[in-house]
Amino acid sequence: MAKAVWAIDKGHSSLEFSVKHMMMSKVKGVFNDFEATVEADVNDLTDAKIEFTVDLNSIDTRKEDRDNHLRSGDFFDVENYPTMTFVATTINKTADNLYDVTGDLTIRGVTKPVTFEITVEGVHKDPWGNEVAGFTGEGKLNRKDFGLVWNAALETGGVLVGEDVTINIELEAHKQA
Repeated sequence: MAKAVWAIDKGHSSLEFSVKHMMMSKVKGVFNDFEATVEADVNDLTDAKIEFTVDLNSIDTRKEDRDNHLRSGDFFDVENYPTMTFVATTINKTADNLYDVTGDLTIRGVTKPVTFEITVEGVHKDPWGNEVAGFTGEGKLNRKDFGLVWNAALETGGVLVGEDVTINIELEAHKQA
């Protein structure tokens, strides 16, 4: 299959995250508004062009006060840095349908390399004859590396917010003519 442009179907895609809360549970959330550019041969992603732009105002943890705090200068500072971006720089095939996608992630004006393990879930034709591809991915980052350093000490020891953030991606993409 030749390299093609794939449009993300937002209704069948998600960008989620989780982080430890009080060192014993996880808070999960989503970014409801994101754009992605994928130009690839889905049979071989090694030379794909992959870029993401995430509207940080679209954060949703199902708790408005927490979402507003995450938008504030203590965390994302969306007034000054409204988006988070990712641009793939290196893609290595590690097994059938499995890739390590490393790229530059920028949050709050800080750019660091992050690697996502991406699985090509398959390519099928929908009932209308269009080619559709599915991708899943997971990556981890330390939020402090990007200037997200706010925290609060717990009376019993430890901190309120964990440093490590797991990002999960589910994408359905439609091949463009």
